[in-house]
Amino acid sequence: MKTIEWWPNLDSEAQAWLIANNGDVIPPDVVDKIAAAGGVATPGAWWLGEQGPEGIYLSDEAVDWIETTANGE
Repeated sequence: MKTIEWWPNLDSEAQAWLIANNGDVIPPDVVDKIAAAGGVATPGAWWLGEQGPEGIYLSDEAVDWIETTANGE
């Protein structure tokens, strides 16, 4: 499983939001925090999922990674 390289640079509030809302559309303030932590949302970034009118989602693989990390696995 790949590692989300920007995760350790993300503040604890944003990490907690992503864990609690894993798989939901990411609010703009959390997207900004991800970008500031080094998570550039370039096309083809493995952690980046669908982008639509509602906003940005994480990929299924990133959702799984966050779940695994949150469970301490």
